[in-house]
Amino acid sequence: MEKGFRKLSKIKNSIFSTIYRRIHYGLIKRNLTYITSSIRILPSFIIVGAVRCGTTSLYYDICEHSCVLPAAYDEIGFFDSNYELGINWYKSMFPTKFKRKNRESKTGICITGEDTPFYFWDKKAIERIKKEIPKIKLIILLRNPIDRAYSNYHLGVRLGSELLSFEDSIKKEIELLEKNNDIESDGIEKFLRPRSYIAKGLYYHQIKYWYEIFSKNQILVISTENLEINPHQTLEQIFNFLGIPNEQIQNIQNRKVGNYQKMNKDTRQFLKKLFKPHNEKLFKFLEENFEWDD
Repeated sequence: MEKGFRKLSKIKNSIFSTIYRRIHYGLIKRNLTYITSSIRILPSFIIVGAVRCGTTSLYYDICEHSCVLPAAYDEIGFFDSNYELGINWYKSMFPTKFKRKNRESKTGICITGEDTPFYFWDKKAIERIKKEIPKIKLIILLRNPIDRAYSNYHLGVRLGSELLSFEDSIKKEIELLEKNNDIESDGIEKFLRPRSYIAKGLYYHQIKYWYEIFSKNQILVISTENLEINPHQTLEQIFNFLGIPNEQIQNIQNRKVGNYQKMNKDTRQFLKKLFKPHNEKLFKFLEENFEWDD
């Protein structure tokens, strides 16, 4: 009896918590945009990963296109951290149908989208996206996992969450991955740890579930390196994927870039060897190779 009462009490507290959060973050925080959510549109595309690969810069590059209206801000995080706030909260982040119609009268087509790279490894987020926006187009941006790890490490240093050297930090992470047999596992726990510089670069284990849930023609995978070397050509590929005409974007973005010393050569060689079989597995899966040898 007591156990049943506790369970019921827990359910009630959860319901009240959800109601409170929706009122606070919806009506109070989002205000008019939340109230008008019924006349707002859902995104046509989402950049879903990966972390520290340039997703924010790419998002704002896409938003420079005359046919694209931006969301309220980047990295909304609805399908992972804020799903309990409800679909109306999510819709409050996007333009109204009237704004879309006005833009369409000038450009012929109008879309909107968002970027949240933390969706990449989250199976629940993937399933929720499929449920809410089944015809969504998904863009995945992948960076050489060695450079991605180093960038992620230095972000931790800047935020004060990482006190070890890069070499010591990856050594500790690898030891933990091996201890838990996590390197080849499909579980998301390894991606959620504060120190997951190596894990987040094991792309195959993160990307394959997207292809199990969505059709191949809904997913576009590009490399950060191609975007940096050939920005206009890569953006043309993306615009074609999104079904909008090609435009020459003048203000190519370069956001959230850190400045730090070059990686030790021996460390780089060690990581090159570590990631090589995982990269090859990814390339075989995608039927495409990226220039990640250096």
